[in-house]
Amino acid sequence: MAYPPPSLRRPRRIAVALLAATFSLAALLPRPVAAAPRTFDPGRLARMDALIQQSIDREALAGGVLYVSRDGVPARLQAFGWRDKERGIRMSEDSIFRIASMSKAITSVAVMILYEEGRFLLHDPVSKYLPAFANSVVAEPAPAGSPAGVTYVTVPARRPIQIRDLLTHTAGLTYGAGLAVERYKAAGLHGWYLADKNETIGECINRLATLPLHGHPGEAWQYGYGTDVLGYLVEVVSGQTLDRFIAERICAPLRMTDTSFFLPLEKADRLAPVYGFEEGKLTLREPTEKSDYVHGPRKCFSGGAGLLSTARDYGRFLQMLLNGGQLDGVRVLSPKTVELMTANHTGTLFRNDTNAHGLGFWVNQDLGAFGELGSEGAYGWGSAYYPQYLVDPKEGVVAFFMAQLLPSGGLDLNRKLKVSVYQAIVD
Repeated sequence: MAYPPPSLRRPRRIAVALLAATFSLAALLPRPVAAAPRTFDPGRLARMDALIQQSIDREALAGGVLYVSRDGVPARLQAFGWRDKERGIRMSEDSIFRIASMSKAITSVAVMILYEEGRFLLHDPVSKYLPAFANSVVAEPAPAGSPAGVTYVTVPARRPIQIRDLLTHTAGLTYGAGLAVERYKAAGLHGWYLADKNETIGECINRLATLPLHGHPGEAWQYGYGTDVLGYLVEVVSGQTLDRFIAERICAPLRMTDTSFFLPLEKADRLAPVYGFEEGKLTLREPTEKSDYVHGPRKCFSGGAGLLSTARDYGRFLQMLLNGGQLDGVRVLSPKTVELMTANHTGTLFRNDTNAHGLGFWVNQDLGAFGELGSEGAYGWGSAYYPQYLVDPKEGVVAFFMAQLLPSGGLDLNRKLKVSVYQAIVD
């Protein structure tokens, strides 16, 4: 092939010369330096340790494990006090805890994995996949003049329950409390604890679908079995049991090696017993040898309140969310999905920890309305067994204190620890 004429070669030489000059200049400029992870003030962070130890010293708490990280760097993974006070066994960082409603975030992520795969839309009626919910009715107060003893009547729900309602606790489902409470009790569905059920979650949910709702879908925020319904939805849509789906699609990719619905016998000695703090006295409420999570039927996978985990495992799960759906090169969700999960989906319906609720947890959208130390955009939830977790994208923080305390007797350490995290941020 003939070379191009000189008139066409000159611009090419100039371009090559300019490119070489650019590389030479780039070599002289300082290279961009990755931002160093932000940290906490060590002295201020130590106040957290003191608060925990004070509660242990006055025997309001047996022990627990503190997890705090910022920008992915752990500042605390520390055990305090006793795992089993009666046997003199100290708490350890690998202790296993019942996490109750902290399970809801994990099940919600399972739902969003299937949503990303196009298996359903969030506005789909749940009855499209769980037909037992096709004709939901709502319990309403009986009108004046009703026969003696009739306290409520049922009316058709004004619209079907949508999948999004289940994620936001606006489906009309409680944990049995409400006008139809006696029907819930008779059906064996009163309260969040399902680990003792000698039946599958599908059997529980199909029975639940025959009971009246306690609110019209989309019209009120009511805490209840919504996430357990979602767990069964995951089973039906995926074709896997909920424990297998969570193990394969969440725990294995994130290397959460100690998270499960029931505990293998070889790990039983790491399960922290449940203590209760009542009338100023700490008492053992559920020793490991009597726990349904070890010795029960091991059949009912409660997506709303049934998982066990460790501080390390749950910290990795929350860090994945903080990172926009990925951790250590493994992507579980897209950043846009996490963005959707942390938006306000309930308008003015939710007035509890904050003034907004996302898809699986509270969201702080108004710091002044919240009224404690925090950040707008932070999110979290808690557990009946006492922990409360916090994820703060603005500050890069993940924090929680794993413990097993039920009832808590008014001990407010879990809330004070969140304040303590923020007061330790000085940069």
